[in-house]
Amino acid sequence: MQLKISASRFPLTSVLLIAPFFLWGTAMVAMKGTIPHTTPLFMAGLRIFPAGVLILVVARIMGKSQPQGWKAWLWIIIFGLVDGTLFQGFLSEGIVRTGAGLGSVIIDSQPLAVAIMSAWLFREKIGLWGWLGLLLGVCGISLIGLPEKWVLGLFSQTSSISDFVLPSFSSLWDSGEWLMLLAALSMAVGTVMIRFVCRYVDPVTATGWHMILGGLPLWGMSSILESGQWENLVSSDWIALFYATIFGSAIAYGLFFYFASNGSLISLSSLTFLTPIFALTFGNLLLNEVLTPLQWAGVALSLVSIYLISQRNNFTDNKTQHNLKTVELESQGNQSSSQLTPVSVIATDVKS
Repeated sequence: MQLKISASRFPLTSVLLIAPFFLWGTAMVAMKGTIPHTTPLFMAGLRIFPAGVLILVVARIMGKSQPQGWKAWLWIIIFGLVDGTLFQGFLSEGIVRTGAGLGSVIIDSQPLAVAIMSAWLFREKIGLWGWLGLLLGVCGISLIGLPEKWVLGLFSQTSSISDFVLPSFSSLWDSGEWLMLLAALSMAVGTVMIRFVCRYVDPVTATGWHMILGGLPLWGMSSILESGQWENLVSSDWIALFYATIFGSAIAYGLFFYFASNGSLISLSSLTFLTPIFALTFGNLLLNEVLTPLQWAGVALSLVSIYLISQRNNFTDNKTQHNLKTVELESQGNQSSSQLTPVSVIATDVKS
């Protein structure tokens, strides 16, 4: 991944790159275990508003500048509505209707949208290996997330389109997968938007303010549409919410948007395929969510896709170097032939 960070100066870069996706995956599990005792919109606001305040405190200690001018605040407000209100709202409403692992899988289909928008807006190169990796990633999360009967039905000679396509729309909406897909699109737009936001605001400061401004509408809607937001929460629920807020939001989003503002959006977004793997693993350990063989195949495809996308430039560079070496050898051969004496040329002709 091409990030403006020196590995020698910052040896923990690789760990920090993976950290947001580990924290998001485990936060999904924490939220899923808490949601029976609270309401989704209240939980969404509680996850990001305090985290935004914490990020701004850290930004203040670090000496980060505050937004200046109407353009900076306009971008932060739009960023907050898209990546804060819409993303967290769809996520929290969707997780009520899906498993932690399944919901995480659907959300992490967003690298495809990020790749398309980045190639269009920022001219980031995807290449053959990158597109192949994205395709494998989408196939992988499909194997993990879609109902097994739909996947097997695609290869069944006796099934018809109406067996799984016609009822799928209402089924997706009722079960929450559609809401998770909307959350994925919101996150993809937010990921691309950070480049424009950082033209006017420091990325750490922007992350904090967008979480505050994005959390306020969630609490406003919760006060109108929901009731019994915290009466049934027990101590373990508050610990889970604390983890989701501090680690799954403040730290994870701070790291993610910092890297997004400094490196390749396509490469960074491809790492989100790791999130469902972490969510499924800890969902199995803590919530007894079990993976089928088909879902394990999806996990394998997701890991392969991450490798192909992250190494796509290396594959291209190696091919280019190979072609250059071939041309160089051919050139040297031609030069050697041109330096042959007349006797040598004649001898060669005779032998032929």
